[in-house]
Amino acid sequence: MGHPSTAASDEAEASGSVIRACCWGTRGSIASPGPQTAGFGGNTPCIALEVGGARRIILDAGTGIRSLGDEVFGDEAAPEAVIFLSHFHWDHIQGFPFFRPLYNPEARLQIVGPKQYELDVQTLFAGQMGPIYFPIPFEALSAQKDFTPLGPEPWEEDGVVVSHMRVQHPSFTVGYRVESQGRSITYVPDNELSGDTYGLDAGWRDRLVELVGDSDVLIHDAMYTDEEYPRRVGWGHSTFNQAAELAHEAGVKKLLFFHHAPERDDSALWEIVLRQQDLVASRGWNLEVDAAAEGHEILI
Repeated sequence: MGHPSTAASDEAEASGSVIRACCWGTRGSIASPGPQTAGFGGNTPCIALEVGGARRIILDAGTGIRSLGDEVFGDEAAPEAVIFLSHFHWDHIQGFPFFRPLYNPEARLQIVGPKQYELDVQTLFAGQMGPIYFPIPFEALSAQKDFTPLGPEPWEEDGVVVSHMRVQHPSFTVGYRVESQGRSITYVPDNELSGDTYGLDAGWRDRLVELVGDSDVLIHDAMYTDEEYPRRVGWGHSTFNQAAELAHEAGVKKLLFFHHAPERDDSALWEIVLRQQDLVASRGWNLEVDAAAEGHEILI
């Protein structure tokens, strides 16, 4: 499945859509390219949003961000975007040094993410690009960069509101909700919906339902089946059923399963999606379910 062209923004405008979302990376934990994963994709998390036809927002900087930078931003003289990071595990940041606009002195990039043990966003990325791990020094990133710690209040510019909350995953990990003109997409790529091993207070689930509530689209962690999960409790991820139950409880219109297990091939994942669709229908839920796939475009 190929990536959507930038010309598709014209289609979004013609359809009356406010948010155009494109999946550039949907896999979890480690990139798993190859013929068995080509359908749903082998790149790690990266979602690109165009909001109102102008504002560009990128959710996470996994390996998928490299192709995004080459295919969408590569020929632009002065690209602009805001990158929101859910957390700093490798699969969510390992594409960052390969994002072409970072080496363009005319590019304007704001990078927003949660602090980790008092380490700020810039320090975390500079460490990733230290000489032990990467051959190009952090100082070579010539773009105009604004590294911004995630504050307690929503981010808001030009009528676009990005809300967030901490979720259940090792390290300080957040989920995001992007809203504009009454349309919304919520992104929670890593979250263990069961258990309480992460030190969050008892009201975290209610806050999550509020964050997700009535979203046009929810992209949520669904790494495990019910059979797989008991051996992976405390690993920071959810099951397909748990994600569907959250979406139904919160009144979501469409759920996209995300953070696909690296060992799960396309045929196995598709079988799970079909079973989930049948289950949702049998319960009479007004919910559309599918799995996020590289090249998948969502118009909201």
